[in-house]
Amino acid sequence: MSFEGSDRQRLFVGGSWVEPDGGHYPVIDPATEETVGGAPEASRDQVLAACAAAREAFGPWSRTAPEERAAVLARAADIIHGHLGPYAELAQAETGATTGTARGMQVGVGAARFRRYARVEPAEWAVAPQINDAGPMGKAGVMGALAVRQPVGVVTCVTSYNNPWANPAGKIAPALAMGNTVVVKPAPQDPLSVYRMAEALEAAGVPPGVVNVVSGRSVEVGEAAVSSPDVDMVSFTGSTAVGRRIAEACGRDMKRQLMELGGKGAAVVFDDADIGSAVAGIGTTFSFYSGQICTAPTRVLAQRGVYGRLVEQLAAYAGRLKVGDPREASTVVGPVISAEHRDRVESYVETGRKEGAVVVAGGERPPYERGFYVAPTLLADCTNDMRVAREEIFGPVVCVIPFDDEEEGIALANDTEYGLIDYVWSGDVARAFRVARRLRAGGVGVNTVGRNMEAPFGGFKQSGVGRDVGSYALHAYSEVQAIVWPG
Repeated sequence: MSFEGSDRQRLFVGGSWVEPDGGHYPVIDPATEETVGGAPEASRDQVLAACAAAREAFGPWSRTAPEERAAVLARAADIIHGHLGPYAELAQAETGATTGTARGMQVGVGAARFRRYARVEPAEWAVAPQINDAGPMGKAGVMGALAVRQPVGVVTCVTSYNNPWANPAGKIAPALAMGNTVVVKPAPQDPLSVYRMAEALEAAGVPPGVVNVVSGRSVEVGEAAVSSPDVDMVSFTGSTAVGRRIAEACGRDMKRQLMELGGKGAAVVFDDADIGSAVAGIGTTFSFYSGQICTAPTRVLAQRGVYGRLVEQLAAYAGRLKVGDPREASTVVGPVISAEHRDRVESYVETGRKEGAVVVAGGERPPYERGFYVAPTLLADCTNDMRVAREEIFGPVVCVIPFDDEEEGIALANDTEYGLIDYVWSGDVARAFRVARRLRAGGVGVNTVGRNMEAPFGGFKQSGVGRDVGSYALHAYSEVQAIVWPG
């Protein structure tokens, strides 16, 4: 199926659809290996022009009433929701997501995020007055103060390939709500959906230059979008390695940054846990985005009393999951994003074997002539020093490590350079919360892998910098200004 389209073949710069200087490159359907469409390859000059357009648009947009900005976001949400079917079809073709995931977790969540930030929230609040014995001029007095959230300015949004709707929307919507303008650099594997998002925003009435989209496979596209002197902040979702390079570039110019990076989530399962609940939660690693998600509980720490049962039930769970064409209703696990990434995931499984892990489920490539499929794979008898336990695989692979007592479980969970989301399963709720507070992670799920979409999201250590989601995203895309006066 071809998704060749008019505006999706062009860059979106300064409110105009612009022919790319670098021509087009093919976007490949991970399930069929067919070409979905041609994505525009921007030049460095075109990226800098997008940043300049965002800078020019910033002043007027930042002075627009919050209610007007909210109305634009609400209209965008309506437009996206109204086109859910075709948008999901395109997202599925670009990412290989199952139908339910493409409709619900990709396009559906994308629309919901625009709707969420169409709610106007207070951007200023009074600070308690201070009584000074002597002011700057040597006089006593009362000093009043107001704290005001101001937009940062121009924000470059570098988005991930695993969700071309929810991830960009989670950056664009709160940034626009706060009065920022944006330059979006989508992942090269699936940028066409982001151009559809730009079309929806244009139709919703976003003024020229407020939203710009530039894509490309070359490194210079991303570098220009980050290093442009017109850019005040970079919001990035992706690998820790790339995040480090972006952070270094931002540091040179003191640019603000929001980094949502890699993860190696620990799932600490105690002897008294509800094993069925733990298996179902951990099993989402196999199916949700085919394991291509940084929040997945990929590193299972099982107390010895439950270790054997947990491994047995996880292996059975993995074996029941249907791998195949994501367009078929019965499919649970679709392909990973590319042949290169499939090979990378498979190489980790082989590394695990060589390190002494036992493959108790999966481990072999599914028997399909086309498509980048990886079988749900469970590695048992792992140790925390193995590469499969320390490095982010980003695929449907789970490793299981035994532990003896609570202290050892906590120590193993924290023995990692990552710290995005960890999980605890225990029938003793008091213990579960006690352990959760000692885990060095930005989020902890207690007897669940579910998320509260108003709770702050972000990581400790190498998993990122800053927090977003809910009102925390409005904080992330703003600066706090103090206005002080004599009372």
